Amino acid sequence: MEERSLHIVIVGHVDHGKSTLVGRLIYDTGSLPPEKLEEIRKASELQGRELEFAYIMDNLEEERKKGITIDIAHTFFMTKKRRYVIIDAPGHKEFLKNMISGTSQAEAALLLIDISQGIQEQTRRHCYILSLLGVRQIAVLVNKMDLAGYREESFNEIRNEIEILLKGLKIIPSYIIPVSASKGENVALRSEKLTWYKGPTILEALDNFDTLKIEDKGLRFAVQDLYTVVGEPVAVGRVEAGVLRKGQDVFVLPEKRKARITKIKKYLEEDMPFAATGDCVGIRIEGPGLKRGQILSDKILSTITDTIHANIFWMVDKEYRLGTPIIFRCATQEVKGSIRKILKRFDPASIEVVEHNATTIKPAEVAEVEIGLEAMVTVDNFFEVPELGRFVLEHAGYPVAGGIIV
Repeated sequence: MEERSLHIVIVGHVDHGKSTLVGRLIYDTGSLPPEKLEEIRKASELQGRELEFAYIMDNLEEERKKGITIDIAHTFFMTKKRRYVIIDAPGHKEFLKNMISGTSQAEAALLLIDISQGIQEQTRRHCYILSLLGVRQIAVLVNKMDLAGYREESFNEIRNEIEILLKGLKIIPSYIIPVSASKGENVALRSEKLTWYKGPTILEALDNFDTLKIEDKGLRFAVQDLYTVVGEPVAVGRVEAGVLRKGQDVFVLPEKRKARITKIKKYLEEDMPFAATGDCVGIRIEGPGLKRGQILSDKILSTITDTIHANIFWMVDKEYRLGTPIIFRCATQEVKGSIRKILKRFDPASIEVVEHNATTIKPAEVAEVEIGLEAMVTVDNFFEVPELGRFVLEHAGYPVAGGIIV
C-alpha cells in the first residue's frame, strides 16, 4: 500500500447523492467499524428501509459535532492501493477558503450529477471552482442510473453536456462513469446492469489517479531561523520537497548563490546523512551565512520574481482598495508589497465575473490579481510544491486573504 493518502473532494448539486456515495464507498471498502455499521442497520430498520448509506455520513457528522475523534472521520476509506481522505466541503465558499488558505489540498475530485435532474446551477459553480483551483484529476459520476433504467442513451446526453461545459473551462475529465451509488452499481464492483459501459468503476478510477509525490520533487528547504549552538551558526527550517543531503551542493534562493551542506542535525541526532520531505532540521553550510526566508534548492526549478500572478480569496469583512499596502507571506518568506492589478473579481456564489480591471475586492470574493513586491521571492505552482505555491496576505498585522499560484 502507498504511504501517502490521496485527498479528494466530492462535489455536486444538493440531493445529487454525495452522502449516499460517501457512505457506499466506506461500506464497500470495509472501512466502517462493525459497531457503527450495526447502529446504521438499526436506524435504517426503524425507518422501514434497507441499509441507508446516507446515514453513514450523517453518523460521522453527528460524531464530529459531539467532538468525538474517530479515525474514520479523517481517513474515510481505503483500497488495496492506498488510503483516501475526503475533504469536507459543506459549501462552495468553505471549499474555496479551505483550499486557498491552506487547511486542505484536493488532488482529485469526484463530480456528481443526478441523471434525473441533469446539470444544475451548483454543478456549474463547482466546475468553475475546480477550474479556478487547478484541479485536473476529475471523474464525473452520472448518478442514479437506476432512475433512467440504466439506459446508455440517457447517459450519453448528460456526458455530452458535461464535456462541453468542462471544455469551456479547459478541463478534460479523466473519466465519466455511469453509477448508482444507492444500488452499488459501478462503485466498487462492475455493474451487470451497465454492460454497455467498458470503463473503470469509481474505485478503479480513484486508484488510477496520482498522488502528489512531493518527496520526488527537487529539493526545497525553507530557512526558518538562525541560531548559534556551541559557537556554531545553525540555520533551522523544514524540507518542503525532495531530500536534503550532507555534502550536497545547493543554490541559495532568491540570490542564486551556491553553498554546500556540511552538517544536518536535529534533537538527539547530531550528524544526519539526509533529511526527508517534512523533516524539520538544523543545518550548517560552507560560505556566507543564511537568513530567514531563503530557500535552498538543488536546482533552480522555482520561479524567482517580484511579481505574483495568482487567485486569491478575500477573507475579511473590509474591502480591499487597489494599492493598499500588504505583506506577502509564503513559507518563511515575508515581503512588503501591494496588489497592482485586479484583473477580475467574481462572486463564488454565482460564478459570475463581477468586474474586469477592478479597483476593489469585496468580502468573500475571489479575484485574479497581480501582486507587486518590494523584493524577489521564490515561488512554485501550487500543484507542484504546495508550500511554495500557497500564500497569505496580511494588512495591519492581520491575515486578510489567502492565495494560490496556479
